[in-house]
Amino acid sequence: ENNVVRVAYQALAAILGGAQSLHTNSMDEALGLPSEKAVRLALRTQQWLAHESGVANTVDPLAGSFYVESLTKEIEEEASGLIDSIDGMGGMLKAIEAGWVQREIAESAYRFQRAVEAGERTIVGANRFQSEEAARPRPQRVGASLDREQVERVKAFRKKRNAQDAKKALTAVREAAALETNLVPVILEAVKASATLGEIAGAMREIFGAYRARSEI
Repeated sequence: ENNVVRVAYQALAAILGGAQSLHTNSMDEALGLPSEKAVRLALRTQQWLAHESGVANTVDPLAGSFYVESLTKEIEEEASGLIDSIDGMGGMLKAIEAGWVQREIAESAYRFQRAVEAGERTIVGANRFQSEEAARPRPQRVGASLDREQVERVKAFRKKRNAQDAKKALTAVREAAALETNLVPVILEAVKASATLGEIAGAMREIFGAYRARSEI
């Protein structure tokens, strides 16, 4: 439940910082598939900020704030340093293939967790101000029956479509992938032909293969 307040303030900070768009996590999203109630509450958080708080009534509510400008400069400098490192390796693709991006993310997560466990970074309700009587959260469980139901829905969807149109569209996806041309137009046509996401991804996988992340950290 602490996450409800936490996410609301995070969203507010993002708006005050000039974010163009944002996503509010559900309070139980870290535990698994969020519950419908939690998703609705996360949506209401955005709606309250947009339509009740008044924070969106001006383009830049904190314009001229020395602190915000200082944070902006700090983030810009750090981001520029990362971009320079990536460029020095030959671009993002080369950086991913070398495992650099994965290592940076893993090391950042490790440093964060160490700081939390050492008490250097406060997480209210987790490493400070814990409540002994707090109930253990119950993550949402999705039964196997729902999986079977979804499989049947996809099967029914495929039966209703024009199979030849879908097949032709998927062939176009493969051909475009092989030629290394822009895939967006052919993917859009595949969607219009009622090809499923799995089929479209599978068509590209036949050409590009499946990505295997480097295991070394």
